[in-house]
Amino acid sequence: MTQSATVTAGSRPAKVVDLKGAEAAPSDSPASAEELPKVTIENVQDDPRHPLYLGDWERSVPGRDTYFAIDDLDEPHIKRKNAILQKHPEIKELYGSDTSTMWITIAAAAAQVGLAYLFGRVLVGYTWTMLATAYVVGGSFTSLYGVIIHETCHSLAHPNHFVNRLVGLCANVGIVFPIAMSFRRHHLEHHTYQGVIGKDPDLPLDWELKVIGNHPFLKVFWVFCYPLMYVVRGAAQGKRLTPWEIINIFFTICTDILVWLYCGPVGFLYLFLSLWMGYGLHIGAVHFIQEHYTFNDGQETYSYYGSGNKLFMNIGFHNEHHDFVKVPWSRLPAVRETAPEFYNTLAYHTSWARVLWMFITDTVLSPQSRAVRFYRDHLVGRRFFKVPGLNSGSDKKKAQ
Repeated sequence: MTQSATVTAGSRPAKVVDLKGAEAAPSDSPASAEELPKVTIENVQDDPRHPLYLGDWERSVPGRDTYFAIDDLDEPHIKRKNAILQKHPEIKELYGSDTSTMWITIAAAAAQVGLAYLFGRVLVGYTWTMLATAYVVGGSFTSLYGVIIHETCHSLAHPNHFVNRLVGLCANVGIVFPIAMSFRRHHLEHHTYQGVIGKDPDLPLDWELKVIGNHPFLKVFWVFCYPLMYVVRGAAQGKRLTPWEIINIFFTICTDILVWLYCGPVGFLYLFLSLWMGYGLHIGAVHFIQEHYTFNDGQETYSYYGSGNKLFMNIGFHNEHHDFVKVPWSRLPAVRETAPEFYNTLAYHTSWARVLWMFITDTVLSPQSRAVRFYRDHLVGRRFFKVPGLNSGSDKKKAQ
């Protein structure tokens, strides 16, 4: 269930800081840091969201609203991190990597390819057994690969960045579509521009809001097709492929050919179904909904504290991860234990099954249940609202 905590984020007056003409342009107009006024003592003030950095916006409700909830400040996690480090600098001792991720990757990839061989060459004709295994086992492996690729995005599987890319490619062996390097780029952009319209590739597209709405059947279809949605959103960014993405494509083509030759077409089908099921209507994929779909006013990121974290490498600790991207999966629970006043006071989930059920059946939840911000507001919030007590450049450096 979703645990709620009563938190006062503070209310903001209509005009909280004199930007000396910076508000002349509309909020959704292109902006850069150079176009905004210089930061001075006179035009910078404490961020009113301190210390939890919850917004004062109301969540978007289908039927009443037609768009996402709109925040007028920057994404909260960098400032949350600095606020937490002011009280708990010892969290920096958790930074680093966990090389056990590499061995988990090798074992999981070998097991999944082994199952593909089993159904492609040994248990030929066991169609229903193959389908059930693809959902229960293969889907779980696929979800696990997603978590591993996520770790490699932040170079948390090994101290060396190049090795992390290799681990990501290894995890991609059990996935018949080249996603590791594209996910890396899109995911890092998501962290930098969380909720920023036109820059956060994790946000649903406008047509998803209009077509899906809050109809339960359409939401089931949307979750079922979520693997496709992720591809479409990435393509909608219109960015050229990076060299590593091209390498990923050729690497996956080669591994797919080898799977087809040695495991047969049925073995290849097993991997494809595992991919589709593992990123769709599967308990291991519910974290895609849990993480940023708004179940409460003012809170745009949610953690999950349940048994699924043991199987899927603590992927549910999402507030902790966004606050401290340098902490590997195995140490994320320690972040919460170290700073409980910052995490136990937020709303969180304890059941992925309930999250999925609520999202499908509750008419107040839909793809539009996200919080967004215009890029200009993000820049203004980042530059002109500071973490109380974090005044000087030396203080900021200490909080990194």
